[in-house]
Amino acid sequence: MAPQDKNTPPPLPEPLRVAVADSHTHLDMQDPTVEDALAKAASVGVTTVVQVGCDLAGSRWAADIAAAHEAVHATVALHPNEAPRIVLGDPDGWSRQGAREAGGDGSLDAALAEIDELAGLPQVRGVGETGLDYFRTGPEGMAAQERSFRAHIEIAKRHGKALVIHDREAHDDVLRILREEGAPERTVFHCYSGDAAMAEICAAAGYFMSFAGNVTFKNAQPLRDALAVAPPELVLVETDAPFLTPAPYRGRANAPYLIPVTLRAMAEVKGMTEDALATAIAANTARAFGY
Repeated sequence: MAPQDKNTPPPLPEPLRVAVADSHTHLDMQDPTVEDALAKAASVGVTTVVQVGCDLAGSRWAADIAAAHEAVHATVALHPNEAPRIVLGDPDGWSRQGAREAGGDGSLDAALAEIDELAGLPQVRGVGETGLDYFRTGPEGMAAQERSFRAHIEIAKRHGKALVIHDREAHDDVLRILREEGAPERTVFHCYSGDAAMAEICAAAGYFMSFAGNVTFKNAQPLRDALAVAPPELVLVETDAPFLTPAPYRGRANAPYLIPVTLRAMAEVKGMTEDALATAIAANTARAFGY
């Protein structure tokens, strides 16, 4: 089997000496069992994971898994691409839930009410991923996206939970809506995708910036520039697994056990030792998600 075969899991990296958390993963979209994924991660020093909900089914599952596993914390939300599908329908069944009829605003309200209920659970540490995505959703879906985002901000604030933001090609509008609504005390930009200038805006506002495997990609110099100016006390690391596998394993399935690969690349960019960055990230993630 070729070493770069897409189906071969990347090898276990050298374990971290300081344990850290994967601040954003999707265990429900990964192949191994949850137990296997957690054991493999723990074996390299990734002892905590934040399991992120993207729709009602995924948010319920995240809450259940977090209740069953001490190493797992949950977040719950309707993904920015899910909100328009609830309102306008999903004829292609793109979201893994089969074809759906348009449900209108009433269906979005009902879904948000359930997210609100889940957000009150103690094992649910955040509301997200929510935000705006102008890459996948066209102009017709923007109103639903924005209404959903504003509602999630309100839910996070009311429950005193972290807000986890998905921002894809929508930086200015995401920052504007956070200003208009008033951001929750703890706000995390998941898979940070802005430039250094935006990192300075986020730092001034006290927003956490979570970096994923794409910070290691050849063409990602703007991301590395952003990481370089992000204050160490506001930096998190994530996999977004099974997506965004760090180099040199790009194209293969990502998993929480690959966090050390990304963290080591980040330490180099920051000019910090691996242990110093891991120590900061461990404390930051616990602070961000209140565990």
